[in-house]
Amino acid sequence: MLDPSLLRQHVTDTAARLRESRGFELPVSRIESLEAERKQIQVRTQELQNLRNTRSKAIGQAKAKGEDVAPLLAEVAGFGDELKISESRLVEIQADIEAIVLGVPNLPDAGVPVGRDESDNVEQSRWGTPRAFDFEVRDHVALGERHGWLDAETAAKLSGARFTVLRGKLARLHRALAQFMLDLHTNEHGYEETSVPLIVNADTMRGTGQLPKFEDDLFATPFGDETRYLIPTAEVPLTNIVRDTIVEADRLPLRMSAHSLCFRSEAGSHGRDTRGMIRQHQFEKVEMVSIVRPEDSDAELERMTRCAETVLEKLGLPYRKLLLCTGDMGFAARRTYDLEVWLPSQETYREISSCSNTGDFQARRMQARWRNPESGKPEPVHTLNGSGLAVGRTLIAVMENYQQAEGSIEVPEALRGYMGGLTRID
Repeated sequence: MLDPSLLRQHVTDTAARLRESRGFELPVSRIESLEAERKQIQVRTQELQNLRNTRSKAIGQAKAKGEDVAPLLAEVAGFGDELKISESRLVEIQADIEAIVLGVPNLPDAGVPVGRDESDNVEQSRWGTPRAFDFEVRDHVALGERHGWLDAETAAKLSGARFTVLRGKLARLHRALAQFMLDLHTNEHGYEETSVPLIVNADTMRGTGQLPKFEDDLFATPFGDETRYLIPTAEVPLTNIVRDTIVEADRLPLRMSAHSLCFRSEAGSHGRDTRGMIRQHQFEKVEMVSIVRPEDSDAELERMTRCAETVLEKLGLPYRKLLLCTGDMGFAARRTYDLEVWLPSQETYREISSCSNTGDFQARRMQARWRNPESGKPEPVHTLNGSGLAVGRTLIAVMENYQQAEGSIEVPEALRGYMGGLTRID
């Protein structure tokens, strides 16, 4: 969430910034009304608490002297009733304010281009040259169906649309990609391999910003008297590891990487990418998360993005890097780079990684802090997350970019050790 001081002391300016950059209308009058009532009731609550305390002492003194304490007891009882009402109303107001605040997106960094949608994103660089084919290019579905390796029909029977069954050498290639990515990030990029739960509670989802705004995008399951959620990305449990924690300065930066299943309902994406594995309800991803000092987060985003780029370069996959505009960034992000890989069948670049600096936005929601050695006081950490990479989309890119005329697929050199030495799958 945003720094509360922005909504208490600079609400008009903050509203203008959110409107210009995010197209988000902050309910200023509602916030101001709640804040005014909160201040009034808080003052009265403190007065009542002080009165109760002084009268309680007076009762003790009167009892010690053998005096009649009935009038004082009646007075304290009256204070107590009003105090309970005031405290109850204060809780309600604070809950109303928090409900508003939890729905407010992060403010973009000053260097982020202002724009409405993906058409306003700014290309930063390109790597690699798309291959020129001397035969008709097949898409990943045609390549995968050739030996029944990619089977959407059976998956639909088992689970419904937007699920896939992988078999044989293609399933092995998919596994090899995940292992290669995780090994690269842990052995060369300094991330700690971490295995995380796939089901988390509501507090965990709120911590990274999935709740309450994106509840329709989540798969939920009842668990006793509460609801738990299948993770949409390992970012959620990885980042929440530091929730309600004060991290000592010498432990920072924390860098973690996890290979996990991810689950998304894809609400609102009807009719988009329905063919094949581009947009699935269940997919796999290797995630990177960093917890850093505030002054280090901008440099950490460049570092993290470079780690994701390295995966694509080692696989020999052409890609481009984009700086997202204000209108295309995620809810929690203050700055985001997207990496888009070249897909020959579509003759375009498609997203395969998104790396974001959320600043202290998630940390404030999670109460994740570090102890600043200069002040000795706890302060919010900065959190970052990035895909390194989406495994299914990387599989698609490998299949299409490395396809041969007869339909076989060359195995990238970086993966051959994970494939038992195979140079081609056919």
